[in-house]
Amino acid sequence: MTDYIGYEALTQAAMRGVVREALRQAEKGSAPPGDHHFYVTFRTKAPGVKIPDHLVEQFPDEMTIVVQHQYWDLEVHDGHFEIVLKFNRVPQHLSIPYVALTRFVDPAVNFGVSFEKPASGEDASVVSPALGTPMGTPTGTPSDSSESTPGAADTPASGSNETVVNLDAFRRK
Repeated sequence: MTDYIGYEALTQAAMRGVVREALRQAEKGSAPPGDHHFYVTFRTKAPGVKIPDHLVEQFPDEMTIVVQHQYWDLEVHDGHFEIVLKFNRVPQHLSIPYVALTRFVDPAVNFGVSFEKPASGEDASVVSPALGTPMGTPTGTPSDSSESTPGAADTPASGSNETVVNLDAFRRK
């Protein structure tokens, strides 16, 4: 066994901590501070994710939510966050562990980060216990939901299963 420092896993854990702290800023008020708003993409079937079954059926692999104006009961914990969002005008409770995240974007400051699972055989013990342990790879694309992902466009790159979200519609001109 080779001893090495897993900098990639350390970086991923640190960036999940950044997401947690950004969400804590939003938790303090009724909206993220200033012009901040967050696009949070996560694996819907990842261990620890708790969302209604009909949302898992609609978004079988990944889902992007928007934390901006219309959310309720945001609770930020060490290993996960909980939030209430409306889907088709019906409030739904979501509980999302940070290790389920695949992307986090704050377009107000052009900040974004993507999360990856460790390479097979890589030591997962470097992930902060508060943020959980790494898990599986995304296998599909989120579908568009008018209240959860405004501006999302399903335009996969050739040969990929990724979704491109056009943020230009949300930029101030």
